[in-house]
Amino acid sequence: MFSIATLTMNPTVDMACEVERVVDTHKMRASGEYYNPGGGGINVARVFVRLGGNARSIYTSGGPIGVALDGLVDRHQLSRVRIPVRGDTRAAQSVLERSTGREYRFVPAGPELAESEWQATLDALREIECDYLVASGSLPRGVPDDFYARAAAIAAERGKRFVLDTSGRALRGSLGGGPIHLLKPSLSEFCQLLGQDVEDLDEIGEHAVRLTAKHDIALMAVTMGHRGAVLARAGGALYLPALPIKARSAVGAGDSFTAAMVYRLCAGDEPEAAFRFAVAAGSAAVCNPGTQLSQPDDVARLLPQVVEPRPL
Repeated sequence: MFSIATLTMNPTVDMACEVERVVDTHKMRASGEYYNPGGGGINVARVFVRLGGNARSIYTSGGPIGVALDGLVDRHQLSRVRIPVRGDTRAAQSVLERSTGREYRFVPAGPELAESEWQATLDALREIECDYLVASGSLPRGVPDDFYARAAAIAAERGKRFVLDTSGRALRGSLGGGPIHLLKPSLSEFCQLLGQDVEDLDEIGEHAVRLTAKHDIALMAVTMGHRGAVLARAGGALYLPALPIKARSAVGAGDSFTAAMVYRLCAGDEPEAAFRFAVAAGSAAVCNPGTQLSQPDDVARLLPQVVEPRPL
């Protein structure tokens, strides 16, 4: 059975619910409320395990919300390595407005970590056995911009393949520390990394191929929501269009994509086949409301609809 470890530096307890209409001042009665453990790496682990793999979740946890997070991780039967922190773990909320189908998402910044706390996380990485180390999500306050570069270097030292899905300062600071087997930015994150807006598919592919060569990245998948996704590597770039489905939630589509692609790479698939499977999983995630992420039955149903990728 395939085994990964996931790293979540700024996890959440994700609460989702529905209201008929969002209005100010008035009390809105919610229904369909449920809670899930969240944050990029934890979401990746949830989907990876559903697909049939093993995942160990490394994450920070603090305060009463952290206790709730630990319980939710256990409920999802995830193997965990909890790094205690003094600050309070954040709680995020997703609200679906039934009358319009719009989704409102409220995401706090999370705690500030001390140097001893983020160093303890790096120390934990040195002890983990896995095929792939998947780091996903934002960095909390207090954590240096090059944290993920340090994590990549540790993965390289231990012969593990490193996968990264992050944004902003954490993405910019991640390059140069060690080889990255798969980097998965969204289009907006990709443009931030470039320092310019790029919309043309061929230009996206050209820039992505150039970055893979420059920064020792084996594969880069740029996800673009309803526009589909681009996969770049040394031999060039490929494009897959998005599936024509009605989105019920945008939460966790990128994490589902990452989990599915890593799962198929672990299985020995060529990158093109793993890319198709990942697009199906990302589409499956948006079929489900709130923070439910993709389900294997939905992935299997959608996969035949994903066309063969075309070169850019």
